[in-house]
Amino acid sequence: MKLKRYFPLLSWGPHYGRQNLGRDLLAAVIVTTVLIPQALAYAVLAGLPPEVGLYASIVPLLAYAVFGTSSTLAVGPVAIIALMTASAAGSVAAQGSAQYLGAALVLAMLSGLILVGMGIARLGFLANFLSHPVISGFMTSAALIIAASQLGALAGVEAQGQTLAEILPSLAANLDTVNFATLLVGLGSLMFLFAARRGLRSLLVRMGIPERGAVLLTRGAPIVVVALSTFAVWGMNLEQRGVQVVGDIPPGLPPLTFPPLQMELWSELLMSAVLISVVTFVSSISVAQTLGARQRERVDPNQELLGLGSGNIAASITGAMPVGGAFARSVVNLDAGARTPAAGAFTGTAILIAALVITPLISHLPMATLAAIIIASVLSLVDVPAIRRTWRYSRSDFAAMMATLVLTLTLGVEIGISVGVGLSLALHLYATSRPHSAIIGRVPGSEHFRNVSRHEVETDERLIILRVDESLYFANARYLEDRVLELARNNPDLQHIVLACQGVNVIDASAVDTLLAINEQLQDTGVMLHLAEVKGPVMDRLKKTDLYQALTGRIFLSTFHAWEALHSTARGD
Repeated sequence: MKLKRYFPLLSWGPHYGRQNLGRDLLAAVIVTTVLIPQALAYAVLAGLPPEVGLYASIVPLLAYAVFGTSSTLAVGPVAIIALMTASAAGSVAAQGSAQYLGAALVLAMLSGLILVGMGIARLGFLANFLSHPVISGFMTSAALIIAASQLGALAGVEAQGQTLAEILPSLAANLDTVNFATLLVGLGSLMFLFAARRGLRSLLVRMGIPERGAVLLTRGAPIVVVALSTFAVWGMNLEQRGVQVVGDIPPGLPPLTFPPLQMELWSELLMSAVLISVVTFVSSISVAQTLGARQRERVDPNQELLGLGSGNIAASITGAMPVGGAFARSVVNLDAGARTPAAGAFTGTAILIAALVITPLISHLPMATLAAIIIASVLSLVDVPAIRRTWRYSRSDFAAMMATLVLTLTLGVEIGISVGVGLSLALHLYATSRPHSAIIGRVPGSEHFRNVSRHEVETDERLIILRVDESLYFANARYLEDRVLELARNNPDLQHIVLACQGVNVIDASAVDTLLAINEQLQDTGVMLHLAEVKGPVMDRLKKTDLYQALTGRIFLSTFHAWEALHSTARGD
């Protein structure tokens, strides 16, 4: 059983049948047609040779098939991770150098080791600490940076920079060098991709093709634009007119490599690798769980850490870049009928065959087409409606989202995501450090209790029932103390305070000490402290503390029992 937990392949592999094989093979063929152009494009985005993208789509997929739990997550090169790789590697080496490729291998290895370590330590729950507004802000800003960074290649213009503030002035300064043949190829490719996304599906349906088939053919549009633009450049000899092409891609198996063992380089890239690991895991697990819910499939976050980590380690030792789970390709995988992680392994095998066979055929593939593929892919990550929704719902979440977005656009992806992680944690601590609490009273004629500020309820000036709606821990214990003692000061006739604990899941050691202090101070003023509706696990721990014996009041099973006992006592009945 323990082996099956770490190697999910042992759970589904023995039951793998012909029906699953057929579905997985079909999904692999379809995903391969989408992945090949994206793999080439994302390698270029990362500042690496195009073949590195193919390498990142072979062995990492096989590794994930062994350790991963999602049947539909499509692992491989991802735009956001490619951008972060370019930013990190570019800080220690020049693009095109052997040192730059070595830095990418180090990032993949470090990210893999971090993810595997987190998986072994079962730290999958840490993904919950990165809020959705922060993730959305980061994805939107990173998508805008990626799209802007490709405008130069789209028009044959030299453009440099890692942020929007650097890229746009660089583009503006070189507008007089636009290559119109390149611009024609780039805009033509981009318009074709947008047109295919908007209207091709409905056109194919009107032609009699089933809806599902039309969707899959539409998503295969990148392979069509690659073929058409490559043929156009070759047939019209556009290279002579200044259209840059991919050039010769060495065919063959992924090389056996190992990242350079330079401790200084590893230490310089460590923080970047941590951030890449965070983004890889958070984005991948959200995709896996979202798609898994459609199939009633359980996705284990801790095991996903192992799957993604092993994929990145495999990338590092096969000359590839860091990898993650891609949303668009995963949706294609799902729609194509993938049933098990074997679909990813079959995709990796198909990419391997492509690396051996088709690389000579795409030497005339224009760089402008790859830029168009990247732009069309990443613009779907720009989530303007999420900005509006967050503004309407929560100003603090909106502030965190906009801080992440603006800092990423102006200062870079690493600073942006670092601030985002910090803001997520800070907002969580702030929200829980000031827990919501309400004085509650009895709904007449019932055993129910509601907030006195919202409902007409029965109260007693000698009895206050305070409902605490948050677990009690070191960050909010003092706030609770101030709240309770303020109630005692402002109610001179008070005899009893009851803490209704139905919303309290944890009371840590600091909070226990604070409750002891509250108990003693109330005792000095003649007020008794009581607890009600304490959950079983919390009560089990409280029984081991001094508070359990020192409490001046009682611990009631329910708020109603506390009301019955103390309301009568307060009246002198």
